[in-house]
Amino acid sequence: MAEVLEQEIVRQETVAAQPAAAAQTSPPSAGTSRVSRTSVTTARVGDYNDRAIQVVWWIVGFVDVVLAIRFVLKLLGGSTVSGFVTFMYDITQPLVAPFHGIFNTAVQGRSILEPESLVAIAIYSLIGWGIVSLIRMLTRTGHAEGAA
Repeated sequence: MAEVLEQEIVRQETVAAQPAAAAQTSPPSAGTSRVSRTSVTTARVGDYNDRAIQVVWWIVGFVDVVLAIRFVLKLLGGSTVSGFVTFMYDITQPLVAPFHGIFNTAVQGRSILEPESLVAIAIYSLIGWGIVSLIRMLTRTGHAEGAA
């Protein structure tokens, strides 16, 4: 997890706060006031674990999208004559195979309601969430814990 560091930069400027008529009769140092302006900048320091977390979520998102396409193709009765449909079924079969038999598959004509695809989407999303949580837990720095 990336740390957020706050830096405070204080800049002081001297500004003359005299009326115009009084400025001619008195020395320049009289009637001046000190103005203090504070600007706070926040800098984000990134780590490599941010990149790892992005990669995990990208992979999970890709798998979920491919499984969702499979689910829609089965539900709408996608023809296996089409090369795209056959390709999608072939690449998603190993991802759905562990979940076959959990629920009954409903068939209506060519349409197939395949709940295994939905279960696979949920399980792979949970696995991704667990991996991201593990990365964050293992890479947490000691001084960032007390800051929150």
